[in-house]
Amino acid sequence: MSHPRDRTGRQPDDAHLPSDATQQERQEAGDRLRERIYVTFTALAILMALNAHGEHLDSPTVLWTLIISVVGVLLAGLASDLVSHMIVHDTLPSAREFRHMIAVASRALTVLAVPVIVLALAYFGVMQARTAVVVAIAALIASLAVIARIAVSRTGLAGWKQLIVLAGIVLLGVAVVFLEQLAH
Repeated sequence: MSHPRDRTGRQPDDAHLPSDATQQERQEAGDRLRERIYVTFTALAILMALNAHGEHLDSPTVLWTLIISVVGVLLAGLASDLVSHMIVHDTLPSAREFRHMIAVASRALTVLAVPVIVLALAYFGVMQARTAVVVAIAALIASLAVIARIAVSRTGLAGWKQLIVLAGIVLLGVAVVFLEQLAH
């Protein structure tokens, strides 16, 4: 899906929407950020479970499990988007709407960049598998913080209100991570 360049010559992205972005462009960026959050929490849950239960972590197994699980979640999300669209609109999505659904799923894979890189480094013996998993978990938590900051900065709220909302989002994230730890 192609977007026109903004006044600075940059192509708008999820983090830098132009101030005159349409409601549809904002909704689409929000969809992509939402899916990144789902993927990040899925990847966190997988890595935390493997880290908690694996005395002898095997980096190829961790890497394969992470990729297959996240792709499965993304395909489930795509199926959910298709079903939801058909229920709401009584029709299949248009080509443009379907491209957007694919973009939402495929761009969410970007949150796996650091985890995949560090797990590949472990596979090649550059670092221990457990170290790679810890680095990957830290990268995913940082990714959540960045996504939350992007979302909060778009609200137009006063700075102190943004801080309160951001703190609330962080607390929700901590609660999710805590619950994932309790489950394992």
